[in-house]
Amino acid sequence: MTHPYRIREIAQQAGLSTATVDRVLNGRPGVRAGTVAEVHRAIADLERQASQVRIGGATFFVDLVMLAPDRFSAAVRSALEAELPTLRPAVVRARFHFRENGSVADLVGLLDGIGQRGSSGVLLKAPDDPAVVAAVGRLEERGVPVVTFVTDLPSSRRVAYVGMDDRAAGATAAYLLTTKAPDSGGVLVSLSRSTFRGEGDREVGFRAALRELAPKLPVRVVEGADGLEPSTSAVVAAVLAEEPLLDTVYSVGGGNRAILAAFDSADRPVRGFVAHDLDAENVVLLRSRRLTAVLHHDLRADVRRVCRAIMQAQGALPGRPGSHPSQIQVITPFNEPAGLVGSGS
Repeated sequence: MTHPYRIREIAQQAGLSTATVDRVLNGRPGVRAGTVAEVHRAIADLERQASQVRIGGATFFVDLVMLAPDRFSAAVRSALEAELPTLRPAVVRARFHFRENGSVADLVGLLDGIGQRGSSGVLLKAPDDPAVVAAVGRLEERGVPVVTFVTDLPSSRRVAYVGMDDRAAGATAAYLLTTKAPDSGGVLVSLSRSTFRGEGDREVGFRAALRELAPKLPVRVVEGADGLEPSTSAVVAAVLAEEPLLDTVYSVGGGNRAILAAFDSADRPVRGFVAHDLDAENVVLLRSRRLTAVLHHDLRADVRRVCRAIMQAQGALPGRPGSHPSQIQVITPFNEPAGLVGSGS
């Protein structure tokens, strides 16, 4: 078998004689199967430990570029900073480039600037726009791997996507709302921007499940408020004035306090409300029973996967970075996770 280790190293790792290891490596007879397995385990152990030696003392600069409301960006920052000590012996330094709003041109300029300055890798939450996709390609050409986060750019040259299965999340929201309010008069679906691929996929999953669960349930979609309170409040208030039967909400893009305030101002009850992400605002709303459920994914686990994917792309860890859906957790007022990031507890 091919390996870079000397027989003496393998023998020391396995606790065997060099003669025994030599017989195993050269396929000579007279060696028990268990001993052969011990030699193979020793080589695997050496490979894993070599990974730790390679990253020991290495510093990785990771740039987080996110177009998102401050409440979500703060939760991501807290998750990453809590996770950084677990990444030792590697040293990861984070540089944060958070925007609550902004144009595609602004994001492209930011990404191009990172490429010119240099970076170990980029965590990116951005709209699925051709100009952003092209900027990701330029980063890749400069040797800067990009991991898309929460919302994907599937046609780009990103090395991995970290986030939940958005269509499954949308279907889960449909199931929860139709169970909570089976005779609902209509559901408001609120997006921040339809150009966020993840939000569009959640809406698709939601509608697909509704066709099975409640095919006659009216759906009204609002978008373009970026999940920010003043703009969200205005667009929701306008829709409520036009749609007197809406009484359930699937909030894909946030701004949930503003959505509830609009319902309150119109003196309209909310019979069911499913939201995303346990940021500090949603924790308060969930505890006060204003939200029925929150579809959550463990941000600490996610940012850990981002950092690992970047190290793999840089050759510091074995294997190639890959995309795997984050686990969707349905959180109610009765099963809040312990040690919740951003909860203020």
